[in-house]
Amino acid sequence: MLINQSTLNALYQSFSLIFQNAFSAVAPQWPRVAMSVQTQTKSQQYGFLGAFPRMREWIGDREMQNLMTHDFTIKNKDFEAAIEVDRNDIEDDILGIYNPIVQEFARIAATHPDELIFSLLANGTSNKCYDGKAFFADNHPVGKQSVSNFSDSSGTPWYLLDTTRAVKAFVFQKRRDLEFVSLDKLTDPQVFMKRKYVYGIDARYNAGYGLWQLAYRSELSLDATNYAAARAAMMSYKDDQGRPLGIMPNLLVVPPALEGDARALLLNSMNAAGATNTWQGTSELLVVPLIG
Repeated sequence: MLINQSTLNALYQSFSLIFQNAFSAVAPQWPRVAMSVQTQTKSQQYGFLGAFPRMREWIGDREMQNLMTHDFTIKNKDFEAAIEVDRNDIEDDILGIYNPIVQEFARIAATHPDELIFSLLANGTSNKCYDGKAFFADNHPVGKQSVSNFSDSSGTPWYLLDTTRAVKAFVFQKRRDLEFVSLDKLTDPQVFMKRKYVYGIDARYNAGYGLWQLAYRSELSLDATNYAAARAAMMSYKDDQGRPLGIMPNLLVVPPALEGDARALLLNSMNAAGATNTWQGTSELLVVPLIG
């Protein structure tokens, strides 16, 4: 193949199309558990976290519901990945070997937010959220009370979430969407010195914690008793005025090691003793290899 700028432009367009098609075919898991926030600055402060506005009967003047201010900020980060294509491979017209590489390139790009979001679950017993406590903790301050969203033990962790609200337990914060770029000019230094054409992706985003009240972590065995206790705990949460928050957990998140237990709990019509399984269909199931 004759190498000139026209040839290289066509190659870029081909790789870009392969990348976009493969990227669009991936179904990441993070949208099931996190809200997406678009930002215009290098960081975003979430001062509203911790506030649950309520309706009241209008008697007299409006009553302002002051949003508690929290100094909780998520800073955007830069992420990138790149591959090199040898000039000889272009010249010898054997570019087909790169198509699967570009497709895999797209897959890791599409699922990278999954890595960020689900690491928040795995590290939630040490990483702090807006109230200064670990996201999963047994001592979240609510008014004069101390509230828990964590059953501490030594077993494999599983998670129960309420994903029905606009604000969620986790935040995927975007500053700049993913771009497919190249260094493929005949005058580029790496082309002249190393005969390498570079294709890369980059973006600006990050992930962080939202409302701890919408997520529960248990390290107890995944069975009917402990599942019921986690649901009851979440549904009993109240605001700092003592009013129920109305939380309804609807998503059970488990690693592959607990998939069998989770399916038996949520999908079977009968339990192991042959009695009616009262928990069938009470939550959707999400199996996440990244938390295994």
